[in-house]
Amino acid sequence: MKSTGIVRKVDELGRIVLPSELRNTLSIKEKDSLEIFIEDRKIILRKYEPCCIFTGNMEELVEYKGKKVSREAIIALATLADVRI
Repeated sequence: MKSTGIVRKVDELGRIVLPSELRNTLSIKEKDSLEIFIEDRKIILRKYEPCCIFTGNMEELVEYKGKKVSREAIIALATLADVRI
């Protein structure tokens, strides 16, 4: 893990501000979503990129009932269900 040397305080609502240099470097724009992970005693933020709920694939996505599903997963599920496409 690489240290940026940047330190921020958490406000009374639990918020922190990501410096503009960091947002620009990581292409994080206003209203972008960030995923939050915990690893050991670390908090990890990652820009949210929608992906298939089954495969994690980020290509050829279709939305179904509010979930992203890849074409690859649709074909695999159809095969599993013995449905001809």
